[in-house]
Amino acid sequence: MNRTERVQDRRMKKFLDVLSRFERRELGQLDAAGLLGMSERMFRRYCERFADEGEIGLRDKRLGKASAKAVPVDEVARMLGLYRSIYRGWNVKHFHEHGVREHSFTWGYTWTKTQLQTAGLVVRAPKRGVHRRKRERKPWAGMMLHQDGSTHVWLEGQPQMDLIVTMDDATSTIYSAFLCEEEGTMSTFQGLVDVFGEHGLPSSLYTDRGSHYFYTPKAGEPVDKTCPTQVGRALAQLGVEHIPAYSPEARGRSERMFGTLQDRLVKELALAQITEVAAANTWLKDVYLPSHNKRFAKPAAHPETAFVTGATAIQLRDALWVSGVAHAQSASPTPFEPDALGFIDGAALDAHAFQVAFGHRNSGSENEARIGH
Repeated sequence: MNRTERVQDRRMKKFLDVLSRFERRELGQLDAAGLLGMSERMFRRYCERFADEGEIGLRDKRLGKASAKAVPVDEVARMLGLYRSIYRGWNVKHFHEHGVREHSFTWGYTWTKTQLQTAGLVVRAPKRGVHRRKRERKPWAGMMLHQDGSTHVWLEGQPQMDLIVTMDDATSTIYSAFLCEEEGTMSTFQGLVDVFGEHGLPSSLYTDRGSHYFYTPKAGEPVDKTCPTQVGRALAQLGVEHIPAYSPEARGRSERMFGTLQDRLVKELALAQITEVAAANTWLKDVYLPSHNKRFAKPAAHPETAFVTGATAIQLRDALWVSGVAHAQSASPTPFEPDALGFIDGAALDAHAFQVAFGHRNSGSENEARIGH
């Protein structure tokens, strides 16, 4: 007996109980109809139908009949076949979005989820715990950016790599995302080049307390902002506030975003048959990020932007360079010291070339590197 039949059976028992009390004059017609949740007129019709046909007369005539709106059996089989052969392991929302876009699905997400659960292809999600209140978003785009890295097996057949993501707090728009061997000072600068060159300078950058971001004299204690790392020095030079996070929960928005990427991006890369880092980074920028932002980005509370434009390529180059690369790339980089800096030569730098180029430059010292030509 399915759920519909069980509900019908309970309603029948309740009607028979109320009808017997009505016939014994324990209830009036109005009270009996009220107990059954129907009008007096409907109650009289039920009584007449029961007298003429018995319990069969009160059965819902729609039971056992296929709905005129039911999805055809062959379409159900096609949908389940696609999931089994191509999309196995995808979450239902991701699979449904691809189905609508790539396979002309016309049915809803809830129906798709029910069919997959009934077929045993996906399991029901466990009940969520007590909701933890999320921090309010910043009201303007560019008011605060998040930058973080996630170590994961992103490409089939490749070892674990770091995905470096720079995201807007106000809108969840991902401005930059790329794979690299290991997160560090130079990967941070590459992400900043991607964003600063196209959108301008944000008000602040929110990161963890990784050693390339902050100098922490003693583990577990606050960072020492009087001894900036290469990243801290560059941001201060550009007038961008650098904010440290003191727990994973404080970075909840970026942590949730990485959860989404580890689920969706890995499957999308495998579906596109991309296994090389260079091809993956090109595909990320040209294909995935526009699609991801269209799906997940939200409008800011205010239409204005907090990004400050006007910084020239030369100004960015002057800030985004590293003194003592060997130390800056190590697990415990040496704090930035002004005396270690050399001078930038006066050579002109093409703005577009600066935005797309990322490389080391020998300026007469083996321990200097810059972004640029």
